[in-house]
Amino acid sequence: MAAPGPCPAVGSEGLYMVNGPPSFTESVAFQRDSGKNCKAVAFSKDGSLFAWCNGEKVNVFNVTRAELLHSFDLPKTVCLEFSPKNNVLATWQAYATAKDGTAGVPNLQLHDLRTGKCLKSFVQKKMQNWCPCWAEDESICARNVNNEVHFFENNNFNTIANKLHLQKVSDFVLSPGAQLTKVAVYVPGSKGAPSFVRLYQYPNFGGPQSALANKSFFKADKVTMLWNKKGIAAVVSQQLHVLPFPLAKNGPIYDVAWSPNSVEFCAVYGFMPAKATVFNLKCDPVFDFGTGPRNAAYYSPHGHILVLAGFGNLRGQMEVWDVKNYKLISKPVASDSTYFAWCPDGEHIVTATCAPRLRVGNGYKIWHYTGSVLHAHEVPADQEMWQVFWQPFLDGVFPERAVRYQAVPGELPRAAPGPAQAYRPPALRNRPATSSKLHEDEPPQNMKPQLGGSDKPVSKTALKNQRKHEAKKAAKQEAKADAPQGPAQVRTPQNALQNTVPAMTTGDPEVDKKIKNLKKKLKAIEQLKEQAAAGKQLEKNQVEKIQKEAALLKELEDLELGV
Repeated sequence: MAAPGPCPAVGSEGLYMVNGPPSFTESVAFQRDSGKNCKAVAFSKDGSLFAWCNGEKVNVFNVTRAELLHSFDLPKTVCLEFSPKNNVLATWQAYATAKDGTAGVPNLQLHDLRTGKCLKSFVQKKMQNWCPCWAEDESICARNVNNEVHFFENNNFNTIANKLHLQKVSDFVLSPGAQLTKVAVYVPGSKGAPSFVRLYQYPNFGGPQSALANKSFFKADKVTMLWNKKGIAAVVSQQLHVLPFPLAKNGPIYDVAWSPNSVEFCAVYGFMPAKATVFNLKCDPVFDFGTGPRNAAYYSPHGHILVLAGFGNLRGQMEVWDVKNYKLISKPVASDSTYFAWCPDGEHIVTATCAPRLRVGNGYKIWHYTGSVLHAHEVPADQEMWQVFWQPFLDGVFPERAVRYQAVPGELPRAAPGPAQAYRPPALRNRPATSSKLHEDEPPQNMKPQLGGSDKPVSKTALKNQRKHEAKKAAKQEAKADAPQGPAQVRTPQNALQNTVPAMTTGDPEVDKKIKNLKKKLKAIEQLKEQAAAGKQLEKNQVEKIQKEAALLKELEDLELGV
């Protein structure tokens, strides 16, 4: 099996490459660029070419042969992108008008990497969606220009082969894979009109009736259109539309990720603690990971492992899952991480803390998915790290390996994270802690129909009732285990004694219901009395509940007299 390629790192200490596992030494094949302005960097799709701008020139380096191919005099370049087949390099510089107010020069250049000549220059004022979009075979290239999507064929940028005109079109995505090219376009709503996404088959753009699919929705200022790897299905994420289907929890959608197998995708959604669910192409839930502190999902390149993570304003908790057996592998924590990426070998992960998101504690760690830190690098306190990423490889270079659950040996000892302390207001910090929770954690559950069972997944209500029943059963068993063994007698409250009596019925459902409700209220009063005895300051309404205990007991006794 091939060894993972180098991992370039770029920051105020310059641009350099680190060899992949297991050595982690600086690569001697790539000469370090010590310039302080190496901020624009890019690999080609197959990882054979690498380009960067150091504030003086744009350089193109052949990683395979370890030689410099081209240098372009474009010192102000801030964005770089290779075409899928490495035929064209696209560069973008910030647009600027002349001092006398006349129009600026074209700032988007397309360079032929075989000859080094500039194929075409365009004016592209905005950095958003600056790069043209190619089909995987480079037969089609498209860019958004003033309410139109212009299409070029076979990298001939002097002739517009086709146009798709849509008023206020703001984004588009070409389908990947070997299928005939499809185009998904997004038009934001305005003046009461809904936003919509339309799907076209290139080059059939003859009006709304030519669209293969059309989905409109309100309250969408931005959407994300995600094609699966084969180009046969797309997820449109704002309120999460593939076909309209409900999510199991209200709240925002943090992330949507397609599995590389192209038949499943994972969505992370809902108010914190967020849910994560895997869906199939019919949008049926396949597996629910329950709730947790997470806002991102990352499939391994082979699709056999899924990482659910909580970065940004969360603590960096990660859950690593075997998605073939839906078993939890590890739960490492990468605090203060601003970047995460899988190595193309499907075995290793890099997390990094980079500027400008965080300007202190910059550096990166390389992990094995079993939770071991194999290599860690911290930059000096007076320097910054801006970017870290893996060299990409084509599919099939690294074969899929069996999932392992035992942690591999690491460079750093595995530190078991301490239990998270819940926030307590200052007024309660000197008082006994209570076991109350702000929310009830939901466990993972398999949503696939079980063999020999119902054809449909268990309903949410049935699942909730089942959990309640199991909790009651566990509480009873715990109470029996804690009961004193021997003749010693323990004084028991009156209503607790009543609860030990076998349940009886009056024959009248209404009376039985009243008795049940009264017992509930008495149980709640007993809990309030225990809290008061522990020193907790009760609210006025809670004190009033305790004062009603005698009246409730009398009412309960009257109802049970007829039994």
